[in-house]
Amino acid sequence: MTTPIKRTPYKCFYASCMATLAHLDVMKEAIAVVGNLKQKGSVILAASPLMKSKFSIKTGSRLYEIPIHPSIHLFEPQMDYFIRISVEITKLLTSYVPKEAIHVYSIDECFVDLTGTEKLWGNPEGTARTIQDEIFRQFEIPNTVGMGPNMLLAKIALDLEAKKTKVGFAKWNYEDVKEKLWPLSPLSEMWGIGRQTERSLNHMGIFSVGDLANANLKQLESRFGIMGNQLYYHAWGIDLSKVGEAPLIEGQVSYGKGQMLMRDYNTTKEVLAVLLEQCEDVARRAREAFQIGRTITLGIAYSKNSYGGGFQRSKTIDEGTNDTMVIYEVCKQLFNEYHNDRPVRHISVSLTKLESEQSMQLDLFDTNKFKRRMLGDTMDRIRSRFGSGAVLRAVSYTEAGTAIKRSQLIGGHKM
Repeated sequence: MTTPIKRTPYKCFYASCMATLAHLDVMKEAIAVVGNLKQKGSVILAASPLMKSKFSIKTGSRLYEIPIHPSIHLFEPQMDYFIRISVEITKLLTSYVPKEAIHVYSIDECFVDLTGTEKLWGNPEGTARTIQDEIFRQFEIPNTVGMGPNMLLAKIALDLEAKKTKVGFAKWNYEDVKEKLWPLSPLSEMWGIGRQTERSLNHMGIFSVGDLANANLKQLESRFGIMGNQLYYHAWGIDLSKVGEAPLIEGQVSYGKGQMLMRDYNTTKEVLAVLLEQCEDVARRAREAFQIGRTITLGIAYSKNSYGGGFQRSKTIDEGTNDTMVIYEVCKQLFNEYHNDRPVRHISVSLTKLESEQSMQLDLFDTNKFKRRMLGDTMDRIRSRFGSGAVLRAVSYTEAGTAIKRSQLIGGHKM
């Protein structure tokens, strides 16, 4: 029996942690964790249940939307503290199961395989409830638990039912799929289906999980490849992933980097400075995994001050790469072709159509390819040992650069 444990209900782990530091009750106080209290447009990272119900402030809201009220408590994130609490909760779990039976999914959520623990702790459902109570007793952090015969159903039980109950617990079996899962719509409400995949499925006439379960498997595989096969079987509640493996999709399918800029970037020179930093991050992750990719995608979102909008364009190159400058030149070409001189507020870069680096061919006309790969590897090793800010490109030292500030953050936020 697989159990995902969400370390707080209503997605307010950060709010719960800050509440413990301030000796507040997260379930009774209006609390919001804000990325930067000095910037009115800063994003709300977490909000307590009372903040959501009384003031309509939720994760993703902006600081300027929060009303001035004496009962509201605002905090900036303390990522080092959040990580420390997360690690301590994981240590607590190892007193119930071996570490191999734990899969940390995110800072505030993990999967626990309780299979075989019956002789030690009794019924798995009772064990899960005991763990739930123990987390609250030791850390004063309320948490939610979902159970199921596999990772998929356990996660869905958590997201679709446990978070909505007062006890914060739900258990699903295969018998629950048709009644509880199939009516689900829109499809993006289901774990593992994003907005883009949802749109593609909608174009095929598939609008609910029940539609997906009764769709033509060959058509899904033709449209989505192996992912189409997984989507079909997940709609029936079938997931063969094991705890410790990446759930839903085996292997990395892309490397990407997205960044919301702290101000409008009005010139091409400024945008390209950040773009080069992002290409460096994407290329580094691909190199560390010994992967190369052939499709490079650039996404640009314009400032709301210029009525928003933007574009996302891709280009597939003949030969896979993890070379920073090759990725950057493609992104630069896409930017110059599609940018309409409006202020930029968000930039994203991704590398897809991945394959093993072993398939990379030497080029008789580019004799420096191997040297660039070794140079990239050397820079990666230095950063891994001394920090991401140990070696930077010159653009990072300009006013437009963001790498230096980001190197001083954890998870994009202050330590």
